[in-house]
Amino acid sequence: MAQYLILIYEDEAGYAEADPGLLQEVMDAHNRFAGQVGELGGTLVGGNALRETTTATSIRGDVVTDGPFVETKEVLGGYYLIDAKDLDHALEIAKLCPARFGGVEVRPVMIFE
Repeated sequence: MAQYLILIYEDEAGYAEADPGLLQEVMDAHNRFAGQVGELGGTLVGGNALRETTTATSIRGDVVTDGPFVETKEVLGGYYLIDAKDLDHALEIAKLCPARFGGVEVRPVMIFE
């Protein structure tokens, strides 16, 4: 098994404007996803949601600034770390990852021996 990071990129405005029912729907979808990883033969190693970009601090060289590094419509909102057989298996799992206001990116974790 290899490790893959599923990065969740979404438009933050969707959540800022969402009613409690929609937020619960999203949480339910993420809880379902956690179970689906195992059903597909993968392992959910970890994952977290990130606070909104207004809480970010960026560093470029020796300059520290408040806010995200770049302005984009979709921002990194969270991630899952999974064990999967190979990239195809990781993609099969990632297709189930909830990203109501955007999409996901799958990247293999680099192994240093």
